[in-house]
Amino acid sequence: MTLTESAIEKIRDILAEENNPDLRLRVFVQGGGCSGFQYGFTLDEVSNEDDFDQDFGGVRVLVDSMSWQYLQGSTINYKEDLMGASFVIDNPQAV
Repeated sequence: MTLTESAIEKIRDILAEENNPDLRLRVFVQGGGCSGFQYGFTLDEVSNEDDFDQDFGGVRVLVDSMSWQYLQGSTINYKEDLMGASFVIDNPQAV
């Protein structure tokens, strides 16, 4: 899993607003039924025993072991355009 520079910068901004040095971004995958997997993002202070804890330019990202298998090889980007702004996951494993 990789993060683009724009994603790292946006995560830094979000974490700075929260003013809590223990916060990390948690990325996870949920079953989405007919539409496939859904990706989720949340802020978390607690790292679980089975979490993968990655550092991207000083930004720490947590991924649980179940989600990790689906996120390997993915790129997380942050995009701003006329439609709005959002994190986007490019996952070559997604069909």
